Amino acid sequence: MDHAGEILILTGPPGSGKTTTAQKLAGEPGSSKVHLHCDDFWHFIKNGAIPPYLPEAREQNILVVDILTKVAAAYAEGGYFVVVDGIVGPWFLEPFKKISAPLHYVVLRPPLDVAIWRCQERGGDTLTDPGPITQLYRQLSSLGLLERHVLSTNGHSRDDTLSAVIEAVKSGSFRLPT
Repeated sequence: MDHAGEILILTGPPGSGKTTTAQKLAGEPGSSKVHLHCDDFWHFIKNGAIPPYLPEAREQNILVVDILTKVAAAYAEGGYFVVVDGIVGPWFLEPFKKISAPLHYVVLRPPLDVAIWRCQERGGDTLTDPGPITQLYRQLSSLGLLERHVLSTNGHSRDDTLSAVIEAVKSGSFRLPT
């Protein structure tokens, strides 16, 4: 997969397979690739962090997305294919749209019960509460004009999802207008 200098925002609700797919995609042959895991950018805040799904996290989230956008742009300018993996809803797209690099936007969408099950199964320091998972799922379920950027992953294996994302990027049909 050779998309040097381009950026893919791979998003979806918690439990949609973003990170698994992004990790596999970053290891694919072709151009050099960078995997930016959005959660890491929030975890860099060690004191005073506000869970990003809470309304009072608005200013923090704007700052984190601004930093993430600058990092993605710098890697793309350096010739890397950048895979941004995280919950990047339409409300976070504006800074990315200002980047001169080609920008792909793919929203993975499993059934809600599958997303909740995956989150609860993985454990660790991750979101497992069905309430916020459902809320984030709903926020990414009505995308208006961006609905054409959705890939249903219902019944997909990990490899099926990876293949669908690769095809979406290759086709160019998931690119955002500049």
